[in-house]
Amino acid sequence: MNTSSSPSVDLPSVGTVEAQYFTCCEPANELVLKSGLKLGPITLAYETYGQLNEDKSNAILICHTLTSDAHAAGFHPGDKKPGWWEGMIGPGKAFDTNKYFVLSSNVLGSCKGSTGPASINPSTNKPYGLSLPFITIEDMVAAQKKLADHLGIRKFFSIAGGSMGGLQALIWAVHYPEAIHSAILIATNYRHTAQQIALHEVGRQAIMSDSDWQNGDYYGKTIPAKGLALARMIGHITYMSDKSMDEKFGRKLIGKEKLGYDFSHDFEVENYLKYRASNFVQRFDANSYLYISKALDYFDLAEDGELTDKFKKTLAHFLVISFTSDWLYPSYQSKELVRALKANDLDVSDCEINSTYGHDAFLVEIESQSKLVKHFLNRLQKEKSHGPSPNPSI
Repeated sequence: MNTSSSPSVDLPSVGTVEAQYFTCCEPANELVLKSGLKLGPITLAYETYGQLNEDKSNAILICHTLTSDAHAAGFHPGDKKPGWWEGMIGPGKAFDTNKYFVLSSNVLGSCKGSTGPASINPSTNKPYGLSLPFITIEDMVAAQKKLADHLGIRKFFSIAGGSMGGLQALIWAVHYPEAIHSAILIATNYRHTAQQIALHEVGRQAIMSDSDWQNGDYYGKTIPAKGLALARMIGHITYMSDKSMDEKFGRKLIGKEKLGYDFSHDFEVENYLKYRASNFVQRFDANSYLYISKALDYFDLAEDGELTDKFKKTLAHFLVISFTSDWLYPSYQSKELVRALKANDLDVSDCEINSTYGHDAFLVEIESQSKLVKHFLNRLQKEKSHGPSPNPSI
């Protein structure tokens, strides 16, 4: 049984918002990537909601998923649909913009305003394509830290994200412990498993097998639409659960009373995947999909030791949320993370939400998440003012 409701329809939106851009790491001061290579200049697209208080202590960073962007809430001029986490960000919502200054930035390697494969390489005046160095989650966070420094934010009250966003929040907590008071990790883990890597590799092969991919040099030419569409179909299946797909589509036919006995689309679920894939091809770059999915696969917080040891210098409070039907990032992976955090005597609230929506639940289960996030943030605010509770709970 689902515990969600409509996405905070009774609460106001942050209204009209516009993307902003920050450029840093000019030549001779390039960003040193995890690979040892350098990249610069780099640009990050970002949006902000709410007001930064005088001592800049009320900032919350929202980190996005593989194919999302900085547009987390509100409406761009002329848009009919709001940002991807509209139900969670705004006046009176979980990330209450009456209280907090909410920052959302587009990751390095993306195609939604930040430097990525489609960006112009200043040394060639042509798109980077595959000449862009490999980007890791650590590199994405290092770029975010540059943005935070630019905005004068020395310490975030919280950093939150679902899926890949949770990985970014983890890196903040481990690499910049003094710069984060709390982390909200939703539907995430600490490293990709063989199955998760395999699913991404199938998507990458779909793109690279498209004759229009041309080894990543397709800019200004025909894009590898078929390969990218297939990658999106595969990915979208992993975001849902068996039950949610059955509830939404079952074996419903498309405008017909019987099977066609040919290879046209018979079932609504087939048509749905084609629709989602078609929309995705129009808004996302194939090379960015390759780079970011590889960054996810490379991520392993315990790659050079025990996971527990990684949190020895961590200072943040944690809220970890998982979902019962998430088979892409199953709850047991969150539990492993929670055990490592608690082994370091960190303040951790661990919550598993009963949901049938699969991995996408963090985009759908707004009511349940909102209650948890609000209670968590309110508790931390009270503790900052009055000291810790003898029995902290959300």
